[in-house]
Amino acid sequence: MEPSQEVIKAANDRASALAAGDAGRLLELLHEQFRWTTHVGQTFDRAEYIGRNAGGRTAWRSQTLSDAQVVVVGETAVLCSEVTDVVLSDDELQTFRMPMTQVWVRLEGAWKCLAGHAGPRRT
Repeated sequence: MEPSQEVIKAANDRASALAAGDAGRLLELLHEQFRWTTHVGQTFDRAEYIGRNAGGRTAWRSQTLSDAQVVVVGETAVLCSEVTDVVLSDDELQTFRMPMTQVWVRLEGAWKCLAGHAGPRRT
């Protein structure tokens, strides 16, 4: 499998782990120095991100990546995609569509998400 395809697979695995609320799988896929910036400008480290997204106030139903493009340079990759999120928040099902960028690094043969940003929200 080409490295760009491996990154897309890892990103889809991360999306599936969000939808499943699988904290253990997220822990495996996210680099220990992971940082995420939300569409409203909040920034989280790995522990806070997992706590908020796997068992927190927001319950993910799905995350779908479309038109994913990946640039791989050595052991680092940048993924740019359109993302559609379906979440249950405060007992209301909401759908968000927005651009998303993720930075992945390959460590010991496995791709780990080092950082990401989603937004601004389009719908």
